[in-house]
Amino acid sequence: MPPPSDIVKVAIEWPKEFPRLMEIDQKKPLSSIIKEVCDGWSLGNYDSFALQHADGTNFYITEKNRNEIKNGAILRLTSSPAHTALQLHEKIQSSSMDAKLEALKDLANSSRDITFAQEFINLDGISLLTQMVESGTERYQKLQKIMKPCFGDMLSFTLTAFVELMDHGIVSWDTFSVPFIKKIAGYVTKSSGDTAVLQRSLAILESMVLNSHDLYQKVAQEITIGQLIPHIKGGEQDIQTYTIALINAIFLKAPEEKRQLDLQGNVNILDCPLTEMANILAQKSLRHEILTNVIRSNKTIKPEMSHQLYVLQVLTFNLLEDRMMTKMDPQDQAQRDIIFELRRIAFDVESEPNNSGSIEKRKSMYTRDYKKLGFINHVNPAVDFTQTPPGMLALDNMLYFAKHHQDAYIRIVLENSSREDKHECPFGRSSIELTKMLCEILKVGELPSETCPDFHPMFFTHDRSFEEFFCICIQLLNKTWKEMRATSEDFNKVMQVVREQIMRALTTKPNSLDQFKGKLQNLSYTEILKIRQSERMNQEDFQSRPIIELREKIQPEIMELIKQQRLNRLCEGTCFRKISSRRRQDKFWYCRLSPNHKVLHYGDLEESPQGEVPHETLQEKLPVADMKSIVTGKECPHMKEKGALKQNKEVLELAFSIVYDSEEYLNFIAPDKNEYCIWTDGLNALLGREMASDLTKSDLDTLLNMEMKLRLLDLENIPIPEAPPPIPKEPSNYDFVYDCN
Repeated sequence: MPPPSDIVKVAIEWPKEFPRLMEIDQKKPLSSIIKEVCDGWSLGNYDSFALQHADGTNFYITEKNRNEIKNGAILRLTSSPAHTALQLHEKIQSSSMDAKLEALKDLANSSRDITFAQEFINLDGISLLTQMVESGTERYQKLQKIMKPCFGDMLSFTLTAFVELMDHGIVSWDTFSVPFIKKIAGYVTKSSGDTAVLQRSLAILESMVLNSHDLYQKVAQEITIGQLIPHIKGGEQDIQTYTIALINAIFLKAPEEKRQLDLQGNVNILDCPLTEMANILAQKSLRHEILTNVIRSNKTIKPEMSHQLYVLQVLTFNLLEDRMMTKMDPQDQAQRDIIFELRRIAFDVESEPNNSGSIEKRKSMYTRDYKKLGFINHVNPAVDFTQTPPGMLALDNMLYFAKHHQDAYIRIVLENSSREDKHECPFGRSSIELTKMLCEILKVGELPSETCPDFHPMFFTHDRSFEEFFCICIQLLNKTWKEMRATSEDFNKVMQVVREQIMRALTTKPNSLDQFKGKLQNLSYTEILKIRQSERMNQEDFQSRPIIELREKIQPEIMELIKQQRLNRLCEGTCFRKISSRRRQDKFWYCRLSPNHKVLHYGDLEESPQGEVPHETLQEKLPVADMKSIVTGKECPHMKEKGALKQNKEVLELAFSIVYDSEEYLNFIAPDKNEYCIWTDGLNALLGREMASDLTKSDLDTLLNMEMKLRLLDLENIPIPEAPPPIPKEPSNYDFVYDCN
């Protein structure tokens, strides 16, 4: 007979004693259980004791999390959080360097536990740590030369404890003083050589910026880009990641007017405060160092670095949002002069003198030229730029193309103006629609995703990457128009083909704009037609009744095959990332299904694993029998709790939770859409429910079509051998071989 569900069998450790096997009644108060354990070892004053997991996390067991205790768990009897916090609070103020160092080390480890953190914070522990950083370190300045390793470790443990305590969100970031900020900034700007101190200092500054507008202002004035570039030049990718994350954080929180590009500004970029983000990103310094020392280094780019590069890419393109949403004012002479400049470059005409003809004749000449330039409104082209998006951004792109790729611009305009009206590719209209399309593809104006690692190296190879991207694509559009022999009625069809060409080229992640151009050369209209035809053949849908009946007969067998594949993938397991207000590299956890499909094993990891993690090393367990349901998106509790994440559509689409006993939840954020589909399918299969993800529909369609084609092969009267045909003998000579060289 199985034991009652409220009884959990565990082992409990106590130093210098044999572990005790014990049954815990979850209905009893936790204090009664601790008293019972203390009595077993004849320990008094049980109020000063507590239980914690002995699996490496060392997290305390409380009334809130006691339901997470599983059969076979190993627990440890230890000092209560309040007692431990008080001891460490006293020891870190000790005059003994060794005692202080050991206490700070223990504090850094213990602070990961929110129960301990709350007790230490209640003792005003955060203030004590900030005082130590502000003034305590100065007390030991004289000892640095003779005790540098000890001093570095002490500072590292202090900052680590501070980061861990603040990560729990108990204390507001707005409470910190300017001297503390200056001290932390000093650890970033002064090259001490201690990577642990530098890494934690960068992380603290990032959190300050993300969590407090006032601190953003103070941090941004303390650090210049010139002081951060050496950290990007450095060899350690973790330091580079934290540095770029800090730049991204300040960029994200910068006021709108500070983000806008000022390409004509004569600002010394190396001395520019980080609030002047536009000037930084408009210059070569930062982009060049990232390209040279990160993207093109011989080291593999880690997922966290990929994400930070993606965020920087998105924020850089978001600088274009203001121009994208700005309508052209048809009465603004400065804006109208840009259109006159386009006409002048295309037709090599100078401003005509006032006596060059009647007003009507000049208007007629302008109208003729604007028609050749491909504007919709031939009389007043400014009206074409009143639609947002793309607004003035389209005109900016056209002017850039005309000035920096003048030969190609003139060729396109003159080439089309010499064609019949119905066959000309309208440059003006094409540029406006193409700019709008590129903004949609690159998601200009949208906030970066919390998890996406999808950056494009080619956008870091040029200071004006969006404009160069446009120049390549507008030439592609003109080429495709000619290949399709399109007329004005085919405009939308051409734009669809061009969009497909661009998207297919981008998926290959070219390393440079030249490589991107080469990919597009291989994706001609003829090639796109071949790809489409091949895809149509692969997705051919047979509509006759016998074929439909055969599909329905085969479908359960295919669904069972997909189900087994999903469960096998769950058995292999997946590494998930924990998302907090400040992304950190050491927050990973792994989950996998047991081979008998009865238990989910999961647990925290120190770093992203290489390959599978054995289920024996995962401390936590969740029996499949205890699972009640699966919830996704906005229904997940961790999406309701996190307001910042709640606004991000991409994260919502990757979130899911397992509901088990007493409305408890195990929360997930999948690394990508594919893993999300696999896990939600697999968990639904374990619960005996329908697998309804997009991936299942796609797999079902693909496998069904393959099976149908195999079964419908015309094999009547064709003998199918049971054994493969024999390999023929080698020829007596090879005189028939022709050497191409």
